[in-house]
Amino acid sequence: MKLNGYERFVTTIKKQQPDKLPIWELIIDRPVIESLYGNISFLDFIEKEDLDGFTIFEDNKKELISGITYKDEWNIIWKLEPNNIYYPFNGPIKSYKDLKGFVLPDADASYLYQSLEEAVKRFKGEKAITFITHETFEFSHYLLGGMDKLFINYITAPDMVKELSGIIWEYKSKVIKNALEAGADIIVTGDDYAGRLGPMMSPEHFREFILPYLKKAVDLTHSLGAYHIKHTDGNLWKIMDDIVGTGTDVLDPIEPIAGMDIGDVKEKYGNRICLAGNIDVTAILPRGSKEEIIEAVKETIAKASPGGGHIMASSNSIHPGVKPENYKTMVETTRKYGIYPIDTDLIEKYRNKNYIEKYY
Repeated sequence: MKLNGYERFVTTIKKQQPDKLPIWELIIDRPVIESLYGNISFLDFIEKEDLDGFTIFEDNKKELISGITYKDEWNIIWKLEPNNIYYPFNGPIKSYKDLKGFVLPDADASYLYQSLEEAVKRFKGEKAITFITHETFEFSHYLLGGMDKLFINYITAPDMVKELSGIIWEYKSKVIKNALEAGADIIVTGDDYAGRLGPMMSPEHFREFILPYLKKAVDLTHSLGAYHIKHTDGNLWKIMDDIVGTGTDVLDPIEPIAGMDIGDVKEKYGNRICLAGNIDVTAILPRGSKEEIIEAVKETIAKASPGGGHIMASSNSIHPGVKPENYKTMVETTRKYGIYPIDTDLIEKYRNKNYIEKYY
């Protein structure tokens, strides 16, 4: 039975076997879109590529301060880098006094959801509409002016960090509710917890300061009748039981360069969680040959797709450094080999390979 993108996505999230492997990305940056199709809209790109799901962001406002420096509604300072991506540079909270005087932005502001409303009008019921927001970890270090400051405060001012998290969650929980009311199908929370070698904080600090709000995000999303995707890069093995234990529906992106072999994750957790990923975006998609892309996709399908419960995606996002033709090869190869039931010869040939090994 032929499914549409939404049906395919939801069937897969339920860890059932669809007609073919769904394709999705957390982010597809403008340089890749424009290289492939010129100056078209993001939603036009989704239609041309016939992706099964796609991600919408809040329509935040950034006010130009000077040069490449901007300020947003949170009074977080951002810098626009040459790759046309904003990065947080400084935050408004330097002390407990600043926290006490901090005023949250308006999570009910209608402009935040304009892109989502356009996506719902165009694709509701046809493609899976995922909406990305956060729990509290990333905005904690944005507001404090750096991750180093947040980690110092874990030791020196834990109560302040917890109070800050509660304030951020007041906003983020409203965003989740508003996005789902506006028609989003799935909530993604995008706080990154880890690097290539492991979590950026101790497992104990993760459980004390971060995990409670991941659990809140999952529970709130489920209570509103929707699915939850947890996005975090890096080597997660030390906190995998904690993440999976929250009941999140999907883990993205299972980063291979960080030692997260998707076959190992599937074997250990595939009966509890759907997996999204994990074609490498550090070496393969930016610099690999067409043959290398094809081999990586075949291996990923062989390891993660049998029986369902796998959404094809990159190991982070289709960032400006990705070769557009490599992204196209990834999508085309997925469509060719991601037909259910997955070919048994493909599984046998590729399930024990490790394409990323030479890049460690």
